[in-house]
Amino acid sequence: MNTIDLTASFKAYDVRGIVGETITAETVRATGAAFVDVLELAGQNVLVGADMRPSGSEFMEAFAEGATARGANVINIGLISTDELYYACGVENAAGVTFTASHNPAEYNGMKMSKAGAVPISSESGLFEVRDLAQKYLDEGTIPAAETPGAVSEKDVLKGYSEYLRSLVELSGIRPLKVVVDAGNGMGGMTTPAVLGDTILPGLPLDIVPLYFELDGSFPNHPANPLEPANLVDLQKAVVKHGADIGLAFDGDADRCFVIDEKGDPVTPSAITALVAEREIARAQAEGNAEPVIIYNLITSKSVPELVEAKGGKAIKTRVGHSFIKAVMAKENGVFGGEHSAHYYFKDFFNADTGMLAAMHVLAALGTSKKALSEIGAEYSPYVSSGEINSELEDKTGAIARVADHYGDTVEINTMDGTTFTHTEEGWWANLRPSNTEPFLRLNLEAPDQVTMERVRDEILAIVRES
Repeated sequence: MNTIDLTASFKAYDVRGIVGETITAETVRATGAAFVDVLELAGQNVLVGADMRPSGSEFMEAFAEGATARGANVINIGLISTDELYYACGVENAAGVTFTASHNPAEYNGMKMSKAGAVPISSESGLFEVRDLAQKYLDEGTIPAAETPGAVSEKDVLKGYSEYLRSLVELSGIRPLKVVVDAGNGMGGMTTPAVLGDTILPGLPLDIVPLYFELDGSFPNHPANPLEPANLVDLQKAVVKHGADIGLAFDGDADRCFVIDEKGDPVTPSAITALVAEREIARAQAEGNAEPVIIYNLITSKSVPELVEAKGGKAIKTRVGHSFIKAVMAKENGVFGGEHSAHYYFKDFFNADTGMLAAMHVLAALGTSKKALSEIGAEYSPYVSSGEINSELEDKTGAIARVADHYGDTVEINTMDGTTFTHTEEGWWANLRPSNTEPFLRLNLEAPDQVTMERVRDEILAIVRES
């Protein structure tokens, strides 16, 4: 008798659970069958891959069993980064799944799913229907057999992925750069040598210093979550120690990339978004697109829309979350999109996010400039941000209302995603956004200078946290 409730692991955008508790071979097998049924994939190809977590192989096999039982042909693409899945779904025009829990701790695994053409699957586009049918199969204890079961084959996509990325950004003519890369024992340890090194393709003018390239889903050195400053310390020290020009840090499934300058200081994802946006606007304009569209989420620095408009592009603001960004990218024919969390989306990459392609743009910009990365980063960072600050409290709505009462008519209020307060006269904005999964109210704030940022930050936190 099944005792697992899939609502515990099926989230808004993907599946995440604790191996052996909320995600098991049985739940994965049922999900594979439901995936084929809901997306009507009988007789079609389904791509299945996994990152380096120990349970990945077992789960790939279980998913294939469920999918082939319902008539789909499974192509096992083996060890992959998440953006390799998007590449494969794009070029093969096939639906797919990769087993990953991204930056979550070692005891977790999960699934990121995609429709053919790398179109995302979320709670709004079929994910919960897959969940509900998988739950039915689990509860009934059986998966009905299709008239014609599918077959399993294998295909390696790393070479094609590497060649495809190399075709989008020219790096062979840049000045020599020393690059420290912290893969965090995640999939960047496989994709970096393939894309930026010489293991598959001809070498580039890059001297790569590897940190933690060994694929190890137990994460023996530090969590593969570069969003946490503590997990960047090793990279920062190594950049300074080796006299490197740049440091790159990938998360566990290598779909996000964080950048460190030659001084060991982080370059904000907003600055990276602005830098890449400028390059993509110029390229699109050269191809005849008079007003290229750039997508950014509402807690990205206002320097991004300012730069986009100054360069002749059109900036469109969205809610936080990759399914929103990807949907707007497709609807508005956007050429590039960026988030504060270091997810970067490219029209030329099937509107999907890829940390490696963003890293290549930064390397190209740095390698064709005489300036150091700290100088380049400063040009794209005219404002001061607070970073994301969490306050744990139950009455989030009441806290937001108190902030609104405090500022009254001195601020403009927008409720697109959480509540954004904009003080035009003083030049700052602040967003308060309740977490969907935790008892947190998240503050993001940006101001023209450090003094203003700290004053407004402390003011808002005092109001939010008053008991």
